[in-house]
Amino acid sequence: MPSERNLRVLLAGQRFRRLLIARLTSQFSDGLFSGALAGSILFNPNEHTDPVAIASGFAVLLLPYSILGPFVGVFLDRWLRRNVISYANVLRCALALPAAALLYTGHPNAVFILLALLVIGINRFILAGHSAAMPHVVDGPRLITANAVSPTLGTVCNSAALGVSALVQVLVGGGTAGYGLLATAAALGYLVAGVLAGLFFHGRELGPDASAPAGGSVPAELYAVLRGMVAGARHLVGHADSTAVLTAQSAYRILYGVLTVAALLLYRNYFPTAGGHLPAPDDYTQSIVGLAAVVIAGGVGSFLGAAITPPAARRLGDRNWVTLLLASAGLVVVVLGSPFQQVLLVIAVFAINIASQGTKIVVDTTLQRESADEFRGRVFSVNDTTYNICYVLGLFLGAVLLPADGHSLTAVLVVGIGYAVVGFGHRLVPRLYPVHSGVS
Repeated sequence: MPSERNLRVLLAGQRFRRLLIARLTSQFSDGLFSGALAGSILFNPNEHTDPVAIASGFAVLLLPYSILGPFVGVFLDRWLRRNVISYANVLRCALALPAAALLYTGHPNAVFILLALLVIGINRFILAGHSAAMPHVVDGPRLITANAVSPTLGTVCNSAALGVSALVQVLVGGGTAGYGLLATAAALGYLVAGVLAGLFFHGRELGPDASAPAGGSVPAELYAVLRGMVAGARHLVGHADSTAVLTAQSAYRILYGVLTVAALLLYRNYFPTAGGHLPAPDDYTQSIVGLAAVVIAGGVGSFLGAAITPPAARRLGDRNWVTLLLASAGLVVVVLGSPFQQVLLVIAVFAINIASQGTKIVVDTTLQRESADEFRGRVFSVNDTTYNICYVLGLFLGAVLLPADGHSLTAVLVVGIGYAVVGFGHRLVPRLYPVHSGVS
C-alpha cells in the first residue's frame, strides 16, 4: 500500500484532494444511477432477461464511447481538461433528470435507453480526463500512489452507492418510486461534481500543456483527429512495457466479462430457484441484496489491491506483480467458483478484484510514465476503449456460451486457467512484438 508518509503527503496536496473530491462525487452518483438501472430492468420480475439481453444492454451503454473514444482523446489533448470534467458532469445531470422521470412513471422506453446510454457513456470520457490530468496535480514520484488511491476510492464509492441503492429498493419494495428517487439523486450528484470541478480549477491547471490549435473546417478537423490517432497509437505501441501490460489488461477484461454475466445469471436465475420453487418477487429483492454484497466485496477487494500494489510493484517489478496477481486470480476462480455457493462467490469476487485493481494500477502508471503529456489524452482514450471493448466481448462470449442460469463448471475452469495463462503469457509480449522503447 502507499506508505503512510506517502499517503499523507499526497492528501496534503490541495489540487489532488480537489480532483479526488470531484471524482468521488461523480462515481458515487454513478453507483446510484447504475443501481436504479439494475433494479428496474435486470431484476424486474416483470421483465424476461436472457444472457444475450444482458450483454446487449452492456454493449449499448459501453460501445458507443468505446468506438469514439480514441477520437475523443484527441480533443482531451486540445480542450481544457478542467472544462471537460466540469461540463460533462453538468451535461449528465441534464440527461439523468428526464431518465429519472421515466423510471418514476414506470415507462423505461427507447428514450430512456438513449438517455442512459449517454449518461454512462459520457462517464468514460470524464474518467479519461481525470487520468490525463493526474500528472498535473501529483509529482512524478508519487504518481503510482495517486493511481492507487484515486481510482480505488472511486470504485469504493461506486460500490457503496450500489449498496445504498439495494437498501433503498428493499425499504421501498423495489417499485418505480425507488428507482426514480435513485436516478434523481444521481443527477444531483453529477451537478455537484461538475460545479466542484469548475470551482476548484482554472485555465490549464489540469492540462494540456500545449496551446490548443486553431479550429479549422470539419473535414480538416476530422483529418487532424485521424492523424492524431495514428500518432497516439505509434506512441503507445512504441514502448515495450506499455504494450505488455495493455495486452494483459485486454485479455483479463474479456475473462472478467464472462464472469460478470455468470454472476448476474446466477443471482437472477439460479440462486432464487435453488430451493426447487419458482422465484417470487421477494426472491428477486434478495438477489439484489446478494448482488450488492458481491459489488461491495469487489470494492473492498479493489481497495486492498490498491493498498498492496505500489510497494509490491516496486519490490517485485511490474511484470512479476501482474503475473502473481492474475495467476492467483485464476486459482481463486477455480477453487471458490466451482461449488457455486453465494458466500464463496462473494469471497472470490473480493480476491479477483484485488488482482483486477492491482493490474489496472500498473497499466495506468506505466502509460502515464511512458507517454509524453501531449499524447496522454489519446493514450488514455485508447486505453479506455480497449478496456471497454474487451469487457463487452467477454460479456457476449458469456452470453453465448453460458446456460441461462449461469451454472457451468466448464466455464469456471476455462476462465480460471485463462487468468493464469494471461498472467504468464503477457511477459512474452516484448519478445514476440519487436517494439523499440522511446518511439513516439
